[in-house]
Amino acid sequence: MIGKLQGRLEYRSSDHVMLMVGGVGYVVYCNERTLASMPNVGEAAALYTDLLVREDLLQLFGFTTLAEKEWHRLLMSVQGVGAKAAMAIMGTLGEAGLSRAIAMGDWNSVKAAKGIGPKTAQKVVIDLKDKAPAIMAMGGSVHDALGQTTAVADDVIDDGDDAGAQNAPQVASMSTQSEALSALGNLGYAPQDAASAVAQASDQGAQDTGALIKAALKLLAPKG
Repeated sequence: MIGKLQGRLEYRSSDHVMLMVGGVGYVVYCNERTLASMPNVGEAAALYTDLLVREDLLQLFGFTTLAEKEWHRLLMSVQGVGAKAAMAIMGTLGEAGLSRAIAMGDWNSVKAAKGIGPKTAQKVVIDLKDKAPAIMAMGGSVHDALGQTTAVADDVIDDGDDAGAQNAPQVASMSTQSEALSALGNLGYAPQDAASAVAQASDQGAQDTGALIKAALKLLAPKG
């Protein structure tokens, strides 16, 4: 299994790049967000990869973060969602957008991805509503969400100062939501209920962990 490639960007196309690693050129297919984050041709680059193996095909898919790769694999656990569909969803929504869509039951956001129909979008939201919070709250992998025990490396790709600065706000937001989800889980709330409440609280403007927890608890409080 090829899990990560690090080398020089040889060229990029509309849906894939070639990375030169030790004199070997690897063709790696990427979603739009990943392609946009790649450096200039000739510069150093690194991607986490997932290898699709079929009787007539060996195809590598690339991701800038380990979390993005795990979301891709989680999407592919949904019946009827292949690698192409998973890439389209991640390219349209990203990690944060997909997390929010699943937490809120917002299948229309998933349907916005190219080639994804309403039935498939609904299935993604329904099938992942109980699996996704495990990744969102604990920073775990798809194996955690599926009840498996395969270890996953916790290193991350260093994309440089510019890339880090661009991604920092999103990472901070996801980290804050994860902390709030973890706290609500410790209080005994079901993962899906907690995820939905945190997403709503975030949409209402809560920024830091304390504010998110307080707003989420109000949303989770019995009505009447």
